[in-house]
Amino acid sequence: MYDAAMGQKKNPHAQALGRLGGAARAESLPQSQISEIASKGGKARAESLSAARRSEIAKKAVAARERKRAQQQQRKGKS
Repeated sequence: MYDAAMGQKKNPHAQALGRLGGAARAESLPQSQISEIASKGGKARAESLSAARRSEIAKKAVAARERKRAQQQQRKGKS
């Protein structure tokens, strides 16, 4: 994986270890604290995105939900 901000390739082994460490830490935290941490990350991401990019992401989410509903309706009709 390439990190454009740093101008270098990321070490996939280091990434895997980082994910393992995060998972291990999350197991030891109460759910309320995990939710709080996740909320901070989501807010920081939203602040870093432009309005146009947020809109693009939202439109993709709506399209995905509509596809999922259509697939569920098709399955119900086939039963």
